[in-house]
Amino acid sequence: MSAAFTIFAKKMTREKRIPFDVSIDPFYSENNMEYLKKVIDEIESGKAVLSEHQLMEE
Repeated sequence: MSAAFTIFAKKMTREKRIPFDVSIDPFYSENNMEYLKKVIDEIESGKAVLSEHQLMEE
């Protein structure tokens, strides 16, 4: 564990950045959240047409 941290710290010092990409889960993107709210509103108002998914077991 200490060897791994040492490698991480040295790489971070050399590159002057975190040596990996940090990203946000796309599920929580603004566009997806707006889409989900729209679908929820359609379901709650009765406007949505729901159908069984092909992968669902009976």
